[in-house]
Amino acid sequence: MKKFTKFLVTIIFSFFLINISFSANDENIYDKIDLFSEVLDKINNEYVEEINQNKIMDSAINGVLQSLDPYSGYMSPEIFKEMQTETSGKFGGLGIEVGMEYGVVKVISPMDNSPAERVGVKAGDYIVKINDIQVQGKSLTEAVEIMRGPVGSNIEITVRRVGVKKAITFNITREIIEIKSVKSKIIDKNVGYIRLTSFNENSSKQVKEKIKEFKKDENVEKYILDLRNNPGGLLSQAIKISDFFLDNGEIVSTKSRKIRENRKWFAKKGDLVDGETLVVLINYGSASASEIVAGALQDHKRAILIGESSFGKGSVQSIIPLENNGAIRLTISKYYLPSGKSISEVGVTPDIEIAESSDEFRINTETDNQLDFAVKLLNG
Repeated sequence: MKKFTKFLVTIIFSFFLINISFSANDENIYDKIDLFSEVLDKINNEYVEEINQNKIMDSAINGVLQSLDPYSGYMSPEIFKEMQTETSGKFGGLGIEVGMEYGVVKVISPMDNSPAERVGVKAGDYIVKINDIQVQGKSLTEAVEIMRGPVGSNIEITVRRVGVKKAITFNITREIIEIKSVKSKIIDKNVGYIRLTSFNENSSKQVKEKIKEFKKDENVEKYILDLRNNPGGLLSQAIKISDFFLDNGEIVSTKSRKIRENRKWFAKKGDLVDGETLVVLINYGSASASEIVAGALQDHKRAILIGESSFGKGSVQSIIPLENNGAIRLTISKYYLPSGKSISEVGVTPDIEIAESSDEFRINTETDNQLDFAVKLLNG
């Protein structure tokens, strides 16, 4: 058993050693392999319950990746297949975007009109328990697996919220989540309001169509782009949508370990709304691609940002398939705004900070502090 264990550990570490060089100051990596092998052998022989060798190895791989940053991780073949299903725009679940922070699952953003959003789950909530299972100590993929289940089945999640002393428990019924990324309406007869909930393959096309519809109404002369609780998505869509409101200039750049992968994207001539006044709404649930759009428009002084500071996810992840039909999600570069500032862990700060309504008030009424303020600002 011990030789077999050491053989498995050597294979795992060899996977991560490919193309990596260690400086003379690093400890001998093979000593660490021996140490890991010894620990795993002790677990096999001494742990109170019999362990699943495959599950332990998956956890080991995932642990290495998550030690790099909260957004890197390992996806088993099953999880990778589900992820591919999700990117198609329709899947079953609670309707929340989650990440890992300090070993705890953190809600990045609840999707609009999702089961989680309707019961009151908020961006920034820490999920500490799923049904009767403690989440701390589990990987992000393990927690996601627990949250998934048959459509129509119930799940109970317990969260900790900053500023709230007691834990909050939510009972949620799983549903088919259909991502409709763009909503719109005309407010006060002259404000074109566009709500963008995610950056999917057709988001820019939908936004462009909404703008064309607004321009047919000669009364619409001001615009609001609502990116609140938008967890992000495709970089290509963030660039296209930013370009809709810019005439020229840099939109975003990425910096990588490999110089050849450093890139910059620039706006093409042609502002679709002809320079009309633009307000962008953001909050703590605005992440990644949302922060690129908001930050670019702010840096070019093209829009007034209203709301709360955004999430601060300024890194690019690449999905790299593996031979076992699983994949790894690996951070390969970071985003930088036209000003040269990084979004990572800092986010985008609004020009005018307006807090959201309280949970109870927001659920039971249609009042929206941030949107109301934006409309009043635009209409004097």
